[in-house]
Parts: sequence; structure tokens; C-alpha cells
Amino acid sequence: MTKRSAPLMGGAPRAVWTTTGTDPRIVSARSAAQILVQSGTPTHLVWNPLSGEIVQLLPATVPAGDLCRTAPETGGDPSLHGRVCLQIAVVGLAARPFTDEPMLAAEAIVAWLDSWHVPRSWQGGQPGAAPAARDDRGSVRLWGRGGNFGHSQVPGTRTAAPGRVDIALLTGIAQVPRPRVETTPAPLPTARLSEVHSIG
Repeated sequence: MTKRSAPLMGGAPRAVWTTTGTDPRIVSARSAAQILVQSGTPTHLVWNPLSGEIVQLLPATVPAGDLCRTAPETGGDPSLHGRVCLQIAVVGLAARPFTDEPMLAAEAIVAWLDSWHVPRSWQGGQPGAAPAARDDRGSVRLWGRGGNFGHSQVPGTRTAAPGRVDIALLTGIAQVPRPRVETTPAPLPTARLSEVHSIG
């Protein structure tokens, strides 16, 4: 069974923010997406925050690429955890937090996560600054609660991405849990996007 034919394991929905390790002034979201596809590690979305360009590579209900080297203590591959485990690759560098610069179309991405009932909470708090960030906050207990995470906070990971991003600027902080409303999740909003591509 391939990764993307494997079923999601259920549990709290979550989103994982990572960076591509490329300069958003030079590399478009489409180019970064093509690299991820060619390497066999597609994410659900690839976003260039300076241009607002978003590429959706996978449906939300299809697991994306490996979040870490699978370790027994994580309970299996974290990318299969949750009703959804949505991965957003931001064209940027962990050493230069993308929240320090314009974030065009961020609202559309957060609204899309809302439609999949991903809480706006960050159970691990603010991701650490690169290059010191590794696995200090990536506990299985916090991961099991769902919400938003930096890639460096995923159990078993060994990456500094996305760096010390400002989580309040990115998603806001949900002070009170929102009541769950059973709805059909909307497709990725396009009203505020410069362009949305599908590859492959």
C-alpha cells in the first residue's frame, strides 16, 4: 500500500506548516510545487506569501508526504494522524520567518483550514528559531490534541522549519473553542488568490 492510498487514522484534525528552503523572491509556488512532486514529497498546499500564489497538490483527505522518519514512539507516520493532517509548504527559509514579511492570501488558507475544522490553537506554542529548533516541543501528547504545528514540532522530526513564525499573525489565537458545525468542507477559496494551480 502506498502512502497516498493508506487511510487516515482518525483523531483531531491538524495542520503542519513547513518551509521549502527557497527564497520567495526568486522561486514561485508553482516551481516549488514541481520540486516537491518530483521528489515524491508533495504537500497539500504550496504558498508563496510574497505573491499570494497558492498551488494545491492533493485533496485534503489524501495523506501527504512523510513528516518524519517513522519512529515507533510516534504511533506510526504522523502524516496519517487525524481526520485530516493538512501540510502547507511555505516558499521561504526557516532562518527568515515568513511572518516578518507580507503574507498575501494567508486569510484564504486559514479559512480553508477552518472549513476542515482545524482549531486555530498551537498546542506546542510558537515554533523555535532556526537553527536551534529540533524536537524539543514535538511531544506525542500535544500532537494528539490537533490544531496547528510547525514542522519542527511534529513528533520524531529533525527539521528547523518553519522557524520562529509569529503564530498570532498567521492564524490568530482561538480564545474559546468554536462549536463544531457539521458541514461539507469548502474547496480552497479562490476569491483572494492570485492564481491556483493543480499539478499532476
